[in-house]
Amino acid sequence: MLKELQLSLSVFLLLVCGFLYQLTLKSSCLFSCLPPYKSQQGPEDLLSHQRSIVFLETSERMEPPPLVSCAVESAARIYPERPVVFFMKGLNSSTQLSPNSTHPAFSLLSAIDNVFLFPLDMKRLLEDTPLFEWYTQINITAERHWLHVSSDASRLAIIWKYGGIYMDTDVISIKPIPEKNFLAAQASKHSSNGVFGFLPHHPFLWACMENFVEHYNSAIWGNQGPGLMTRVLKVWCKLRDFQEVSDLRCQNLSFLHPQRFYPISYPEWRRYYKVWDTEPSFNNSYALHLWNYMNRERKAVVRGSNTLVENLYRKHCPRTYSDLIKGPKWSVTGEPGPGNN
Repeated sequence: MLKELQLSLSVFLLLVCGFLYQLTLKSSCLFSCLPPYKSQQGPEDLLSHQRSIVFLETSERMEPPPLVSCAVESAARIYPERPVVFFMKGLNSSTQLSPNSTHPAFSLLSAIDNVFLFPLDMKRLLEDTPLFEWYTQINITAERHWLHVSSDASRLAIIWKYGGIYMDTDVISIKPIPEKNFLAAQASKHSSNGVFGFLPHHPFLWACMENFVEHYNSAIWGNQGPGLMTRVLKVWCKLRDFQEVSDLRCQNLSFLHPQRFYPISYPEWRRYYKVWDTEPSFNNSYALHLWNYMNRERKAVVRGSNTLVENLYRKHCPRTYSDLIKGPKWSVTGEPGPGNN
């Protein structure tokens, strides 16, 4: 009888210890306690498959606003078999979320099976590229647009090294991009750098990184971003006006028609926040760039407003819509960030 009592007590104590251990993990773990198969994979392992969808956050912001959450979630839904990798500068190897803190968007993204969040280490990332010497010599405090310039540099290095697709954090994915080596036309003869994709070690991106350093001028807005892509593209290709909704092919890359990502141009960005009599089908588009950098009026997605953007959230990022989008009294939008030009 005594032995049975001792055995029962031992089992009970083991169960209590196990419970307390799990409770400790839940209160301090990063990424909302990712499943083991997610937490054990490093960024190089995921990126080495050459198929990742990459997002960047070069500010210290730790709680993604709803538009960022929607961008990442929509990509994860459109590319369920591909890793969606979100690099955040605010993270580091010792980062822990406070047990009393509320990070609903962070937790939401962490819970998606194919979404992975990692610290952004620019120095390590830029090694073995033409950008490394520039980065080690630059005076960050003197840079007016550093958040955006650092994002421009990081995206080039990541896709050159590992391949895949880069997207700004204000791009909502609506169907898969079929191209492997592509740039997105923002307008006729003008490239964007908000969405692009290449196989690893593509010479176009190496040329972009060399041009980045040679013509560096961060005082000119976009000089290291869309201006850079357009400069190099004009050297590679003889650009002409688009005919109907046809993409341009040049050497071994595609220059995709503005309808693919920019069916609503930047001067008309407010149309996303309006109610349409008949909503567009976007049949010719792979994703939609919402031009959040233009959103100085802090327009937000409001539940029940029936605006175009609310309906896009409901369809393409339903978790974000369900968990993060509130009614008019709670209407708040995030500041335009470096990954949503």
